[in-house]
Amino acid sequence: MSWRIPLFGSSQQQQTDPNFQDIPTQSWYPPSVVGSSSRPSTPTSSSASPHQRASDHPQSSSRGQPSPAEAAGIIARLKDKSIEELQRLLKDKEAYNAFFNSLDQVKTQNNVRDELRKETAQLARENLEKEQRILELRNQCTIIRTTELAAAQDRLTDLEMRKDDIMRSYSPAALLDKLQTSMAKLDEESEELHQKFLEKDIDLPTFVQKYKKLRTAYHKQALLHLAGQTSFR
Repeated sequence: MSWRIPLFGSSQQQQTDPNFQDIPTQSWYPPSVVGSSSRPSTPTSSSASPHQRASDHPQSSSRGQPSPAEAAGIIARLKDKSIEELQRLLKDKEAYNAFFNSLDQVKTQNNVRDELRKETAQLARENLEKEQRILELRNQCTIIRTTELAAAQDRLTDLEMRKDDIMRSYSPAALLDKLQTSMAKLDEESEELHQKFLEKDIDLPTFVQKYKKLRTAYHKQALLHLAGQTSFR
């Protein structure tokens, strides 16, 4: 914080105490602070115009000045101080810093700053404590990605190919093709059986029993094939 504390006592002391004019202007304060705080304004200068006196106000409200309420609190702390104490504040940097740090506004800001520092340090310590665990998890992810994940990906690809093959084999078109193949086989077997009967290789009862069985299966599959073709058109 960089407030400039207005240092002045009562106007009566400024006018009656001759030592007040002896406050040194060459101190560790910036010239603007010394000029505005160590020299009381007096109406003795007839050469200063009202316009010049009015132009002093914008300069005193530069950035870094306390608010009116805060300034009133600072003035309340300064008004009972003697000229010697005010001179010491102007000349002694340590005394000024001690007074400055004793202000309630400064204490509040310092407390907030200290709390923020503690919280930041605590977060940093927690992050450092988690660093080893983060590295371990990162290494595990790398191992999984390069070994287990690759194997699982290959296995998944193989299962997907098998699934596609199974789905194709049980598709309507594939089932109709299988029925057509089975019908052709049954028809061929029945013809071979009929040829054997003509060549007297089997007797009539055996031929009738086997031929009836083959033709019954053939016509069942033929009906299924016809129904399937009708349904999937």
